[in-house]
Formats: sequence, structure tokens, C-alpha cells
Amino acid sequence: MVIRVVAPNPSPMTLDGTNSYLVFGEGDRAIAIDPGPPSDAHCDALIARAATRGATIAAIAVTHGHPDHAPGAAILHAKTGAPVYAHANATFPHDRTVGEGERVTAGDAELTALDAQGHARDHLVFLLPDRAGMFTGDVVIGRGTVVIAPPNGDMRAYQATLRRLRDDFGDAAVIFGGHGDPIADVRGKLDEYIAHRERREREIVQLLGDAERTIPDLVTEIYRDVAEMLWPAAARQVYAYLIALEREGRVRARTLPRAPTDAESSILNPDLSRIVDAESAAVAAAELGFDRRVDALDAYALA
Repeated sequence: MVIRVVAPNPSPMTLDGTNSYLVFGEGDRAIAIDPGPPSDAHCDALIARAATRGATIAAIAVTHGHPDHAPGAAILHAKTGAPVYAHANATFPHDRTVGEGERVTAGDAELTALDAQGHARDHLVFLLPDRAGMFTGDVVIGRGTVVIAPPNGDMRAYQATLRRLRDDFGDAAVIFGGHGDPIADVRGKLDEYIAHRERREREIVQLLGDAERTIPDLVTEIYRDVAEMLWPAAARQVYAYLIALEREGRVRARTLPRAPTDAESSILNPDLSRIVDAESAAVAAAELGFDRRVDALDAYALA
């Protein structure tokens, strides 16, 4: 059995909030997945929900280290003594690493880990026995798509993860994403995500075929129907595509002999405090890689 408990951190980046999950077997022990932000109240809610089924939390599994998913693990560990399981690349506090094909267990509750890098270097997906469900963190979410932003995100690794999940686990019963409602059409959702990434890349390549473009140029054209407050996130997304294309020798870049204009800088170096609250700004900065200022403006063209 699976119970979803939504953390009290709604924002443009987290939708209604981060989904934490409790996984139960037949016994009196449960696994908690993604305890969320650093919230005592949310961790207490997870413990209380487990108790309604006569269970205690005996293992904590974290899909990845972003600040809306991982910090609660340390709090929940302190309250329950349950060990925290995480990817070998994880830098947040954890007790045990878990890799491809390895299991997280608590009594007869069980998960199998899948290496799922792309959105983050330390990302795992967890699979229920008999493919009864997949916990995808921020690889796939219940509404919309996710941001793949350098340096922690890698577009080609992410696309490979999507294809692998579709080809090898597309017959799973349901996707339990890190945000939004569960997804019943697993293969259909993964097909949708794969097609979306391919379509965006074609748009970028098509525009570069017409003329040399900067990232703000590409964003304002491709995302012209999207709210401007989301353009900084779109810029990081475009950058991830360009890195992949440049690495493959399909695109070349040159640094322009001028600084970004104010309009360009508002996309490349946004003041996140003007868009979201302080807690959400921290999540956005971590997920989008806005920890370093862009003072040079690159232009891209087909190689």
C-alpha cells in the first residue's frame, strides 16, 4: 500500500508541494520516500500517518538532493532512527548508498532502486515489487514537465533515463511523481515526455539554422506564449540543450564582445526574490543553477 502526504511547500517550482510517500507491506514497518523540505510538522505528519496503520517508519529513501526533497530526511531520521538511503553521488546526510538494482527494505515493505540521472546527478527512481508502481521524484511529475538545468542536470542523460523507463518499465501500473497527482498511463506519459524533449530540440536547431542566436533570443522566441517570469527557467533549459548539441559537434558558440543588456540579464541572472518567496527562491536556485552570475553573452549557431 502507498500513502501520499503532500509537504506544505507549494510554489511555482513545486506545484501543490513536494509529494512524500509511505510504502507499507503486510507488517508494522514502513518506508518513507522523499520527506521533503526541512519541516518538523511535515515529518510529524508522516510519522502520524504511518501510525494510523499501526506502523513505524523504518527506512527513508530519497530520490535526489534538491532542497524540496531531501532536507526532511535528516529530521525524520532524528525522530525515528530510520536509516536514510540515497544515491552514491548524494552530498546530503545519509546512512547508506543504494545503486542500480539494490533494494531498500523495512520489514516486508520493499523498493528496488534504479539509477536515473539527468535531472540531477544523484537521482534515483524506486520501483515497487511486481512493477506495481514507480516513484520517479523529479524525472516525471504529475503535471507539466521538469527543468533540466546545468551544471547538475544533463539533457542527454535525462533523455536516456526517460527512454530506459519507457522501454524497460513502461508496463508499471502507476507513476508516483515528486509533485502532482499519480499517473496511470505510464507508457503514455513517458512517450509524451520523450516527444516534448525532442520537439524542443528541433525548435532550437531550426532557429539556429536561420541565424546566430543568444539564449535570450531563443527563449523569447520559443517561449513567447509562456509567462515572462518563467523565462529564466526556460533559459537554463535551453542551455542544457545547447551544451548537448555543442558536445556532439552540431552547434558552435562564440562569446560576444559586449555584456548582456538589462533585458538579457533579467533572463540570465534573475532576481528570484522578485518572483517567489525566499524558500522557493532557494529551491529555484538549486534546481536551475543560478548560483553563478552570467556576465558574458554567448551566441550559438549550427556547426
